[in-house]
Amino acid sequence: MNSILVAIIGIIVFALGYRYYSKFVAEKIFRLDPDYVTPAHRYKDGVDFVPTNKFVLWGHHFTSVAGAAPILGPAIAVYWGWLPALLWVVLGTVFAAGVHDFGTLALSIRNKGQSIGTLANKLIGQRAKILFLFIILILVLMVNAVFAWVIANLFVSFPASVLPVFIQIPLAVWIGYAVYKGKTKMLLPSVIALAVMYLTAILASRVGLLQIDLVSYFGGEGSSGILGFGAVNSAFFIWILILMIYVYIASTLPVWKLLQPRDFINSHQLVVGLAILYLGLLLTSPEITAPVTNPGADTSWFPLLFITIACGAISGFHGLVSSGTSSKQVDKETDARFVGYFGAVGEGLLALISILAVVTFFSNTEEFFGTYTSFTAANEAGLNVFVEGASVLASGLGIPADIAATIVSIIVVSFAATSLDTSVRLMRYIIAELGTEYKVPALTKTHVATTVAVISSTVLVLMPEGSKGFGSGGYLLWPLFGTSNQLLAGISLLLVSIWLKKRGSNYLVTLIPMIFVMFMTLWAMFEQVLFKWSWFGSDPKMLLFILGSIIFVFAVWIVLTAFSALTRNIVSPEDLDKNAK
Repeated sequence: MNSILVAIIGIIVFALGYRYYSKFVAEKIFRLDPDYVTPAHRYKDGVDFVPTNKFVLWGHHFTSVAGAAPILGPAIAVYWGWLPALLWVVLGTVFAAGVHDFGTLALSIRNKGQSIGTLANKLIGQRAKILFLFIILILVLMVNAVFAWVIANLFVSFPASVLPVFIQIPLAVWIGYAVYKGKTKMLLPSVIALAVMYLTAILASRVGLLQIDLVSYFGGEGSSGILGFGAVNSAFFIWILILMIYVYIASTLPVWKLLQPRDFINSHQLVVGLAILYLGLLLTSPEITAPVTNPGADTSWFPLLFITIACGAISGFHGLVSSGTSSKQVDKETDARFVGYFGAVGEGLLALISILAVVTFFSNTEEFFGTYTSFTAANEAGLNVFVEGASVLASGLGIPADIAATIVSIIVVSFAATSLDTSVRLMRYIIAELGTEYKVPALTKTHVATTVAVISSTVLVLMPEGSKGFGSGGYLLWPLFGTSNQLLAGISLLLVSIWLKKRGSNYLVTLIPMIFVMFMTLWAMFEQVLFKWSWFGSDPKMLLFILGSIIFVFAVWIVLTAFSALTRNIVSPEDLDKNAK
């Protein structure tokens, strides 16, 4: 089947979803008010609460939620065939991810910019809030550890991408001061910054002196490095330390100094990257060589597909970003539709091109099966196949393969880094909330909470030996990510449903996708915990079994408590929806 037809169908569905469905939800369900005084204005502090232009905020929100997950998940899930992955990405974006991201943003705006974890206390009670925060804490810790691993390894594998990525930091700081102190418009400076980044990428791809290749500095792959490590592990270790220092600084700075301008640059990266890939697809017109479905798969796509593709269809992490950082920056309440729903659509477009880059990369179906021999093999090969497939599409515009590979790696690193420091900032909020809850005032301090977040993330990366060798400790817990992430999405949709019901709004738009997501996720988690990780499985993993069992029980407890709240009033609608005019 021709890939262009598939792309056109997907884009049309996304466009119709945003044009009509999101408008219906905004006007008839959430009833957005352009005159509502948002938390960004009510609690303006110049650090976290900063009224922001909706296009700039969309850039921050979009790149924070995008990360590497909407690339990696679809690149793995095509193992079951391209059609199931495509349907879940397209329909999941329109009817699940859009209302989830939009809904959690709207709910937080109407409640002082509080996080979804804090709002669980108001909506379903304090005990459920603590259980919910535990699930969130495990989730962001996994994100921190694994995304740090991904970035460090890309720096090792693609040294030409290092300098362009690091040049972005001073450029973003300059833009932040120019915009917020000098009242300059952000668009032109950010386009200039992006041009500088890509010019540097082109030069670094061809000039060896501009490649920050730590492995070669140690003498090459077979050489020894520091602390008894080989050259590759030494380079990885150094990059992890640099990344953790960076995210500490980035997550404590006021959002206008680095976070917003850098993410606005990254939003242009995404637009440029999507344009290159979709134009490359249009010009090369490749045929899809992967199978429509894979009846010989060694694992069933039902229900695993719905936790393998999280970001790009629906992701609980998005609700953390919507309610944790984005809600504190919304200028007008009506901007929430563009930031929240259209942010989900943007990620859907990224997931769609990820599918197409992978399924058109192989010369024939036999070659596809030669790489995707099993679900385990798909997990190991997915990201690299995307980078190579995306490079082939980019070459359709005449971009040389080495430069295309560098640019693709820069985009992946930039999104992963954005998600990483946003996740550390979110982890700091959660630690502070737990400090307040358990009366440990030191944990409510910004730098104390951030130190705990960064050190715990670093320890998880470096201390245990993970499945991918040194520094992959986060991957010990990563099998929990898909289910934990989707459980978080389902619980968030349930909280939004309770809020809508108490407002007297039609809550079926969030309740129906919630039931679907929770059913699939709890089913998948039950199978994994009982038949894969326990002593009943062929390869027992006690750590995953214990943590998975705890999260499963907590999730069921929260869901039962939340469903009970649908039939009673814990707080009045006025408390949940007080207008701060």
